[in-house]
Amino acid sequence: MRIVLAEDHFLLRDGLIRLLQAHGHEVAAAVDNGPDLLRALTEQRPDVSIVDVRLPPTFTDEGLRAALTARRTTPGLPVLLLSQYVEPLYARELLTTGGRGIGYLLKDRITNGAQFLDAIRRVSAGGTAMDPEVVTRLLAAKDRDTALSTLSTRERDVLESLAQGRSNAGIAQALFITEKAVAKHITNIFTKLGLPPTTTDNRRILAALTYLDQ
Repeated sequence: MRIVLAEDHFLLRDGLIRLLQAHGHEVAAAVDNGPDLLRALTEQRPDVSIVDVRLPPTFTDEGLRAALTARRTTPGLPVLLLSQYVEPLYARELLTTGGRGIGYLLKDRITNGAQFLDAIRRVSAGGTAMDPEVVTRLLAAKDRDTALSTLSTRERDVLESLAQGRSNAGIAQALFITEKAVAKHITNIFTKLGLPPTTTDNRRILAALTYLDQ
């Protein structure tokens, strides 16, 4: 199997190369930044690419961006993302390119070589390899998006103002409605977002976070 590897940490990159080669795989290219990854994917057309999401120069999402660009050029190019964190947005972006030949694993949860190699084989064969925690977060994000989509236009306006830190009086003034109407809209928002009254949580903050996290 021909593999392109993108990992900026030298020791981890070297360890992955040794592991892959020990199991008979060819590392066609091993790079440590986004531009070199895109070049390698375009030129090498590997059987699978193993990509750290965050690569130089900015350490944000260069790995993902390079993989997405390559998959647009070569539809179905198998990509296995590696990350330290659960980042549902990245997973969803990869999934929108087509559901075949994709994976997203958390580095800290890869407990043995056999598990990792099996994920590589599945992705290269057009299957998927998703960490259960990533799947859980994706489903939670989907539920949140669904809940937000049930809000009326006015309720979204009220929620936006609430997320900006306005009081009920401030929201009423900004939207030219009564405070009584604001209170009613906020009650509806809490219900639709699944935020029941509690003695421990501030529902206004939770609702604002839901809005800001969309």
